[in-house]
Amino acid sequence: MEEKAKVRVENLTKAFDDLLVLDNVSFEVKEGDFLCIVGPTGCGKTTFLNLLTKLIEPTSGQILIDGVPADPHKHNISFVFQEPSAFPWLTTQQNLEYGLKIKKIPKKEMEQRVNDIIELLGLERFRNAYPHEMSVSMEQRVVIGRAFAMHPDLLLMDEPYGQMDIKMRYYLEDEVIKLWKATGSTVIFITHNLEEAVYLANRVLVLSNKPASVKAEFQVDLPRPRNVSSPDFIEIRKNITDMIKWW
Repeated sequence: MEEKAKVRVENLTKAFDDLLVLDNVSFEVKEGDFLCIVGPTGCGKTTFLNLLTKLIEPTSGQILIDGVPADPHKHNISFVFQEPSAFPWLTTQQNLEYGLKIKKIPKKEMEQRVNDIIELLGLERFRNAYPHEMSVSMEQRVVIGRAFAMHPDLLLMDEPYGQMDIKMRYYLEDEVIKLWKATGSTVIFITHNLEEAVYLANRVLVLSNKPASVKAEFQVDLPRPRNVSSPDFIEIRKNITDMIKWW
């Protein structure tokens, strides 16, 4: 029996007047997939996110979640962006509870989810701390935890480690994998960093320069935690890099 697509992007095209940004983009994301999308700056990744959240409408084509048009009012879509976005007036625990309260998750289940996230991310010491009392990377951990706590239909992560040093990136990447495994969420992760894409993803989608289309797709069947110096890892990264040279 064929596995059902959680997200299906069908012939998605977006033009702003004469400027074609996305050109007939189609791909699927299976339930529980971790998909990384790589592509050059300005190729249309942000436009794709805006289409998904209904901030703008496509020129043609559609994005489906569970077989129906993606709609933030109907679907549970969570976001993590490059800039940390924890609510400054809320503690770690209150930040993690925020979306769950809006969704009216029962109190006992909310407590369980929040405690699970705090334990998984090692945030116990910061449970009652405010964002200004934490480092940037610690605050971003809270934001990532808040997104996963929603058990979203789809979690979108847009360059969430863009401003962090390499050591901190690896640490947070491992935390994301831990949360992804624990919650079974479906993740679309946008990055410029090819090593990060191969480290995180089940599948890597390479977009062309504008107007963006799907240039290639790579399956990443490597054991976790991944060894960035293993021959298999290096081979996949090299193959993706060779595709990038076409930009």
